[in-house]
Amino acid sequence: MRPGAPRYDVLTLGESMVALRGSRPLKLGGSMDVSVAGAESNVAIGLSRLGHAVRWAGAVGDDEAGELVLRTLRAEGVDVTGATRDPAAPTGLILFEPRLPEVTRVHYYRAGSAGSRLTPEAVEAAFAAGPAPRVLHLTGITPALGPSAAEACRRALRLARDHGTQACLDVNFRSRLWSSREAAAELRSWIPYVDVLIASDDELPLCLASSESTPSSPEKTLLELGVREVVVKLGASGATAHTADGELHAPAREVRAVDAVGAGDAFVAGYLSALLDAEPVPTRLDRAVTTGAFAVASRGDWEGAPTRAELGLLGAGPGTVIR
Repeated sequence: MRPGAPRYDVLTLGESMVALRGSRPLKLGGSMDVSVAGAESNVAIGLSRLGHAVRWAGAVGDDEAGELVLRTLRAEGVDVTGATRDPAAPTGLILFEPRLPEVTRVHYYRAGSAGSRLTPEAVEAAFAAGPAPRVLHLTGITPALGPSAAEACRRALRLARDHGTQACLDVNFRSRLWSSREAAAELRSWIPYVDVLIASDDELPLCLASSESTPSSPEKTLLELGVREVVVKLGASGATAHTADGELHAPAREVRAVDAVGAGDAFVAGYLSALLDAEPVPTRLDRAVTTGAFAVASRGDWEGAPTRAELGLLGAGPGTVIR
C-alpha cells in the first residue's frame, strides 16, 4: 500500500469501449455520435456524480480510442491511475443502431481487445495502490471476455475478501459473449465471495447449482449461501430487495422513456451510493429506481446520470421550469 494514498469508496474493473451511435440503420451510412460505453465505467461515472470516490482499473489499447476512454472518465471525476494501456491490443468498439423507435441493435467489435486481456497483476496493483476500497464492483460481462479477464475477476474477489472489502456483482448476462452454461459455470463459484448480488429475475438461476435452484425462491437460496442482499431488477415494474429481514419492493419511477441503454448500470450506481451512505434498504431501492429513471429518460449509456443535487428533480411536475 502506498503511504498517504486516498481510500476509494469503490473499485471497479472491466472493459470500456468507444461507442458510436447512429441516427438510422447502419447500412444506410450517415453520421455517428462518438462517446464511450462499458457497464463498469457507467457505474463508476454514476457513483462519481453522486459524490463518491471511484477508481476504474480496466485496460485500454495504447491508441487514441483508449485515450478517449481515459479522458472521459477523468473528466467525470473517476480515478484511472489503476488503468493499464496495452500496446499489443486495441481498445474495443461498440456500435448502437436504432432500427425501430423501441428497438436498438448493438454490434460489438471487442474480440482480442485490450479489455479482454486485463491481467490479475493489474488488479493486484490497483489494490496495492492505497487503502482497500469499501466496495468492489464486478459484472458478469468481464469474465466472458477471455481467460485473463476472468482470472482478474477471481483475483479481485479473493483480494476483496482478504481486505474486508464488500463485493457487489451485477450478473449482466450477455448471450452474445457466452452461453448460459458457460456463465453459470463461472458465476456459481463467485457466490461465496459476493455480499450484494444484483440481477434480473431470469439471471438468478445462473448463480445457483441446478440442485440448489428452486423455481419458488432462488433469492432465499442465495441468502442461505451467504449473499447478504439479493436485489432483483424488474424493469418497468421496479425492483425488489431480499435480505435476512425479508423482502421489500419499490415501484419504478414514472418518466418518459427515451433510451433504456444504461438503465441497469444507473440503478446499480444508485443502490451502491445509498449503501455507501449507510442508508437502509428502502432508501437504497428508492435511490436506485430514481437513478435508473434518469438513465431511461436520457440518451446514452451514462450521460443522463444525475448528480446528488438533481435526485429530487423527478418530483417536479410536467412543464416545470427551474429558474
